[in-house]
Amino acid sequence: MTSPRNVLFLMTDQHRVDTLGCYGNPEVRTPALDGLAAEGTRFDRFYTPTAICTPARASLFTGLHPFRHGLLVNPERNGGARDEVAAGQPVMSEPLLAAGHNLGHVGKWHIGRERGPEFYGMDGEHLPGALNPFHHPSYETWLKEHGHPPFAVEQPVFGRAANGTGRGHLIAGRLKQPAEATVESFLTDRTLELLERYARDFHRSGRPFVLSCHWYGPHLPYLIPDEYYDLYDPDRVPLPASMAETFDGKPEVQRRYSEYWSADHFDADAWRKLIAAYWGYVSLIDAQVGRLLAALRELAVWDDTAVVFTADHGEFTGAHRLNDKGPAMYEDIYRIPGIVRVPGAPVRTVDAFATLIDLNPTILDLAGLPPQEPCDGRSLLPLINGEPAEGRDAVVAEFHGHHFPYSQRMIRDHRHKLVFNPEGVHELYDLDHDPHELRNVYAAPAYAAVRRDLTVRLYRELLRRGDPAYSWMSYMADIGEGRAPDVDGVADEVA
Repeated sequence: MTSPRNVLFLMTDQHRVDTLGCYGNPEVRTPALDGLAAEGTRFDRFYTPTAICTPARASLFTGLHPFRHGLLVNPERNGGARDEVAAGQPVMSEPLLAAGHNLGHVGKWHIGRERGPEFYGMDGEHLPGALNPFHHPSYETWLKEHGHPPFAVEQPVFGRAANGTGRGHLIAGRLKQPAEATVESFLTDRTLELLERYARDFHRSGRPFVLSCHWYGPHLPYLIPDEYYDLYDPDRVPLPASMAETFDGKPEVQRRYSEYWSADHFDADAWRKLIAAYWGYVSLIDAQVGRLLAALRELAVWDDTAVVFTADHGEFTGAHRLNDKGPAMYEDIYRIPGIVRVPGAPVRTVDAFATLIDLNPTILDLAGLPPQEPCDGRSLLPLINGEPAEGRDAVVAEFHGHHFPYSQRMIRDHRHKLVFNPEGVHELYDLDHDPHELRNVYAAPAYAAVRRDLTVRLYRELLRRGDPAYSWMSYMADIGEGRAPDVDGVADEVA
């Protein structure tokens, strides 16, 4: 197999793995993404480096762990972290532009506050913010040009403020527009415009392209047309098993976050309808994915273009009596879709661990370019080509806060997950026996050896990375003689 010269990169926001047919959902209709997986590689243990938009997207763009690039939280909730990528840090656009690629970005950016794709030399418009830009001039102009009705919502669904001051966050609502007028369709149209131009260049001169389309959904609030809001029968929607969460033996922050999002404000029927709407949002986006994949074929670049699909992180949608994402490192928000279709590569499923950061050197590899230096990821092309998955037996993730500061570190292997919470209550889950992560066995004597092993492995990996969080563990975790001495503020390697 020779690497194709073109890449179409597709990304959703806050997207649960279990909403896709190719990942086992028998109800949700996602024919475009299921078809892509059927022709490519599906990664079954694909994770975000951190379950929050800006840090995750910055890690994709720079190839660095969040603690290294420093964009630790979303700008809208910034408590003092960086707002923009620092000068001198690697950014994926530079080598692609230097190599002569057409390079475009459409849709959600959210890497910093002011600098958009244009700042980095990419074709595309900066659409600032975390949520669908319903009132952005470009979208409103597009609506008028196409004769579409303006943005309007009926029957909004709100939570309830925990302090009794009134309504809480907006969760869902009926969008009084047809699917053709949605922001999702607008972004797809913009992507198609660039794709057509890039395809012409490719056929005329051989100039390759890397083009990205980032939809804002299915991130809440689920504001979608009636045809998708009512696409799925709530009676056929199973409630997450982890709604049985009691928070017993868990960090108290999870209970507080549940109250913040008023998850218990909704009864079982209300949650089934909200989840059904979330599924409808997934199907709405899948239809847009289908438009882009069809265009690759129509423009005669299907056999010359790799297609990558993923998300920045997942969403709770009631799991663990939580909503959105936040200070709880459950599979619901850390495991994400990962599908890569490379022309000529065999169809396969990969069980090794990989992360969003790995897509940075993978895209460069697909474009025939080496990884940048420094880079914390590794190209996935060897796994796609069937090579052994060396050094991919676990994943480590980090979290720094959302809505309020809160730091965590996590290590997850094929069976167990350890979450280190410096505020005092650590977590250990046996995912073979407790796949819904309801029982924290950190203090259980039967798991003492597992706890010690994962603690030492996490500590050593943080130390190797240079993540300052290792220092918490040096004095607070059961790591025995493995603790690195700290001499003049410089940690030595673990013996």
